[in-house]
Amino acid sequence: MLFHQTQIRLKPRPRGYHLITSEIEAGLTELQNFRIGMVQLFLQHTSASLTINENADPDVRKDFERWSNQAIPDGATYFSHTMEGDDDMAAHIKSSLMGNQLLIPLQNGRFGLGTWQGIYLGEHRNYGGSRQILATIWGES
Repeated sequence: MLFHQTQIRLKPRPRGYHLITSEIEAGLTELQNFRIGMVQLFLQHTSASLTINENADPDVRKDFERWSNQAIPDGATYFSHTMEGDDDMAAHIKSSLMGNQLLIPLQNGRFGLGTWQGIYLGEHRNYGGSRQILATIWGES
């Protein structure tokens, strides 16, 4: 069994849901060394999230953003934690609901995603900056 771990720094993105599959693959050139295995992606932040969903129609990502903003509005009067602005606590809740890690199977040196699946970064802050992902691969060559 082989193991590999690396840090991937994502470019800063505006608030919203962003397809990042190709950026993750570019940061994980070692994928090609694994015939089968698993990849864990762990986002090292509490105000952004990772999820897998539709990779073709950008309207899906826009709908995710509209729904999450309606369900968890910035600056809600019931939030106590507002130290870093109106989007602070809402971003933490969205991060916890969507999650900060993914476990993806590998097939012949590639992510074992379905035809219409892609990896999303949910950027829940107005000015979140670059984000870090700790990626761990294990499997057989």
